[in-house]
Amino acid sequence: MPERLIDTLKDYLLLSQGKDVDIRDIRSYLKIEPGSSDDDNLRKLMSESMVKQKVVRPSGRRDGFYKVVTKVSAVSVFGKQRERRPVFNLFFPRDYDTGEEMDFASSVVVREGDIITVGGVSNFGKTTLALNFCGENISRNPVLMGNEYTTLNGETGEFEPTPRFLNRLDTMSWVNWTNGTGQDRFTLLPVKDDYAEHIVKDKINIIDWVNLDANTLYSISKVMEDIKSEIGRGVGIVVLQKGENAQTARGGQFVKDFTDCEINIDRYTDDESMVTIGKVKEYSRAVIGKQFAFSIEEGVKIVNFREVKKCHGCNGNGKYRNNLCSVCWGRGRVDA
Repeated sequence: MPERLIDTLKDYLLLSQGKDVDIRDIRSYLKIEPGSSDDDNLRKLMSESMVKQKVVRPSGRRDGFYKVVTKVSAVSVFGKQRERRPVFNLFFPRDYDTGEEMDFASSVVVREGDIITVGGVSNFGKTTLALNFCGENISRNPVLMGNEYTTLNGETGEFEPTPRFLNRLDTMSWVNWTNGTGQDRFTLLPVKDDYAEHIVKDKINIIDWVNLDANTLYSISKVMEDIKSEIGRGVGIVVLQKGENAQTARGGQFVKDFTDCEINIDRYTDDESMVTIGKVKEYSRAVIGKQFAFSIEEGVKIVNFREVKKCHGCNGNGKYRNNLCSVCWGRGRVDA
């Protein structure tokens, strides 16, 4: 009986790899009576044999819960032929007037499976960057989802593009949004939650924006991990809200866990935005910490994009001897 029990138990655990299991659920599945000898054997097998064999890991709370360990095999690196994949040729947004790609773009190395986060304060360019990423890479048929682009039609019960979204696409007249038959060259998904489950593998997936409960901002790390695991050979561009004067987007350090390139947007002046380059996992030239200012026209046109640096007159705080700095006029930054 014990050997037959261990066989059926292992079959059950094999199907539960990576999951949390409960002794009571296992007992019910295997049709074991509580308090029976098989029940005693089951508890002993789980707490001793299965733990020793590293099939399960106890919760540590003596509550009958175990984490079933996912089996892995060693990955051969040089023992078989491996394809060397080139860098992902992602186009960054361009200055509308000059046609030049954002200055830092050539320094950032983007690879398949990477996630770029765009964290920004409200109304200073997050969606502008997201839509420009989409437009610049329209030939790759990107995917758009999130809170900014669709609304539910109360009469038809169907989702449709928001008026503002359509207006922005019309304004971006330099982008051919449709193919020769008038069909979209991008995919618009009305997704406002469960983002990873809707990722289109091997595509550029743009999520604008991820909305999390204020009490669970730490969960952004898991959200990003799940997106990364589903993206395949594509790239994820994840837009997040950011508080005024915050160093990172909402979620703090947890945002950085699975981010490969971090772009933060703040207010520069009442009419201009400032980009700060945060974490960059791979780069060809030093770019972390660099800052750039730009204006937005008609909601989507990025203009006067240029590098800025800390003002030498006030050391970046905007004031000199308690007066407004006469060099930067309180901005703390000057054109580089």
